[in-house]
Amino acid sequence: MKRIICTGSGGPAGVNFTNSLRKAPEKFYLIGTDVNKYHLLWPNVDEKWLVPKFTEEGYLDKINELIDKTKADFIHPQPDGEVKLLSANREKLNCKTFLPSKKTVEITQDKFKSANIWKKAGLMVTNSVIINSMDDLDKVEQEIGYPYWLRATRGFSSRGSTPVEKRETAESWIKYWRSRGITWEFVAHEYLPGRNIAFQSIWKNGELITSQARVRIEYIYPYLAPSGATNTPVVAKTIHDDKLNKAATEAVRSIDKNASGIFCVDLKENKDGIPYPTEINAGRFFTTSNFFTSAGVNMPYYYIKLAFDEKIPELRKYNSIDKDMVWCRHIDCPAVLKKESDINFPRI
Repeated sequence: MKRIICTGSGGPAGVNFTNSLRKAPEKFYLIGTDVNKYHLLWPNVDEKWLVPKFTEEGYLDKINELIDKTKADFIHPQPDGEVKLLSANREKLNCKTFLPSKKTVEITQDKFKSANIWKKAGLMVTNSVIINSMDDLDKVEQEIGYPYWLRATRGFSSRGSTPVEKRETAESWIKYWRSRGITWEFVAHEYLPGRNIAFQSIWKNGELITSQARVRIEYIYPYLAPSGATNTPVVAKTIHDDKLNKAATEAVRSIDKNASGIFCVDLKENKDGIPYPTEINAGRFFTTSNFFTSAGVNMPYYYIKLAFDEKIPELRKYNSIDKDMVWCRHIDCPAVLKKESDINFPRI
């Protein structure tokens, strides 16, 4: 029985990862870690361990101590910070990983670097502009124009994001974060008003193994975010779209021609419905991996099998799940999987 560590196992993405492995035809011994003791009440794992924050001195030593103590065969880092640190130090770990290359992880965790690569590859139309000072907002006006999208270069769930329709908004937004002592680097991109799409995929040695795209329809507490979007959906629906699949695949290959591991691509459509990549979460799953598992394609399980060079079933490279499958979830509400055509209620 393989012994698997999942870091950040108490977060939604970690819970869905371990829940997916629980649904696999193979049994695993699951070891969950988190920095918060209360969050460890959630994951369905065999052992639960508190660990230091990845930013704390001695984190790697503690992870190796845990690997040795639990006799773990494999470690899956779920939070971005742990993905980056364990990726950079993978040769120091006492068990197996299945991460993209160090360079790929470093690039994909920097939205400006990713955007520059996509611009050169013809996958983005406009430049992206780093905001080092308020004077750089002049460059944004000239190269991108209004409206544009302003966000932190690193982070997830639309960290530091807001649409900008006039200069005052951008200046006030940056000053707000600086006044709180937060020194995020900001980047400006073209504003894309179309559908917000997520493309989840697993790869090995440059070959796409399987993938599925979904459109985010409704977000958790959207009114708490200035943009109205948090990238964490309450309602998501599977879609089949050749243009989208092509854009996501090219976004991955333009960064890593020998891609291996997990590549979760965020894309937005412009006003004409053309999809453009906005970021890649490499080395970890989206929060909704259990959506696809429940619909019949257990990517976390296949990811583990690929890591151990084991045979997996023949899978469709694209559109691995039926289209129009809807996943509804919310805080204190059980997740529900339904076909769109089956969601019919009488109206008064």
